[in-house]
Amino acid sequence: MARNIGSHYTAHRVLGRGSAGTVWLGEGPDGPVAIKLLREDLAADPDLAERFAHERHALLGLEHPHIVGVRELVVPSGETGAGSAAAAGPADGPPAGDGAGGEIALVMDLVRGPDLRTHLTRERRLAPAEAVAITAGVASGLAVAHAAGIVHRDVKPENILLDTSGEQPRALLTDFGVAKLIDEPRHGGKSGVVGTPDYMAPEIVEGLPPRAAVDIYALVTVLYELLAGFTPFGGGHPGAVLRRQVTEQVAALPGLPDELWELMQQCLAKAPASRLRAAELASRLRELYPALRGLPPLDLGDPTLDEERERPADEELVSAAPARAAVPLVRGAAPDSERATHTRMRVPDADELAGGAHGTARAPRAPGQPRAGSARHSTAGARRRRRLAVTVAGAAVLAALVGWLLSSGGGADGPAEEGGDGRAPAAEIAVVEGPPTS
Repeated sequence: MARNIGSHYTAHRVLGRGSAGTVWLGEGPDGPVAIKLLREDLAADPDLAERFAHERHALLGLEHPHIVGVRELVVPSGETGAGSAAAAGPADGPPAGDGAGGEIALVMDLVRGPDLRTHLTRERRLAPAEAVAITAGVASGLAVAHAAGIVHRDVKPENILLDTSGEQPRALLTDFGVAKLIDEPRHGGKSGVVGTPDYMAPEIVEGLPPRAAVDIYALVTVLYELLAGFTPFGGGHPGAVLRRQVTEQVAALPGLPDELWELMQQCLAKAPASRLRAAELASRLRELYPALRGLPPLDLGDPTLDEERERPADEELVSAAPARAAVPLVRGAAPDSERATHTRMRVPDADELAGGAHGTARAPRAPGQPRAGSARHSTAGARRRRRLAVTVAGAAVLAALVGWLLSSGGGADGPAEEGGDGRAPAAEIAVVEGPPTS
């Protein structure tokens, strides 16, 4: 059913749905367009509508062959504050009109072709040359955005469209600025982190402010997925994915040219400062492209099938949770020995690790080496253990003697032995008290 968006556009049918809203095929004064309607719960937030209105120049000003252009921005008329436009049209043009029903909508160029997730699901893996060409194009678009001070923050295959109207498919990055605007604190409160765990940089997981380097990390994660068919740290519970992003090293891809793999490793570094900038990444990838022509997709087998073959039969029902398409569960890589460097955290020394007399953490030690603070290897500890052993043995003897006395009719009211007072012989008492001390 058609619906009016603003005063210039009409939405006809749904093209796709995402985490932030729904994309419609629409019609405007200049022909077909794509209209992204934000979810109703987001559009109902007056602060979010105001932030979108304030960011209109950033949203409308990004122009690049590898970025989906935003033509107009529609926001509710009553939520933008006094003196502000109800809808933001082109930077030099008139407003688009009031948002219908309190809607927030971005009117974008229509891209004729699938998103990268659909393409990857169909192809399973891409040849290195194709994967590098797509990544280089998106990196060049990111370079323009980063130069304008805009960080995407949600680079993933679903946000990369493939324009198939020309001779060669052209990759375009969409949804610029949406994650940032939705994730901003409202009235000084805390907001949840917006993003997809498989592509989230370690510094975001640890709560650091997202800079341009997070887009580089996410984009090269996409490149890894295009080549391998799965993300480096994906699979399983989202919390486990986030933990791997911080603690594990990326696993190498067999058969990949060394220069390309070294470039990917650099951009997947835990330390943001170690990663390349977007313009550098685009340039380096284009330099590598000629040598990659003709190489077939990597032959890595199917990790999902491998997991199924190795899993015991009685575990099949336990692991019944559905896996994301093209992102199967992968085995954990070796722990990253430099995991603390990306946050510049101070590493505790050996004394702090030992924890002192009441500490719980222990410094690594060779087999057989005494552990710091342990009484197990001390002389005093050995004496205490000997006294305890003798006492326990004496108590056992006493218990046996009392049982014998009771069974023979002795005890406090019966005939006493050796002294008539019901007590055990003096020699037995000496044993219970332990050996004489020097």
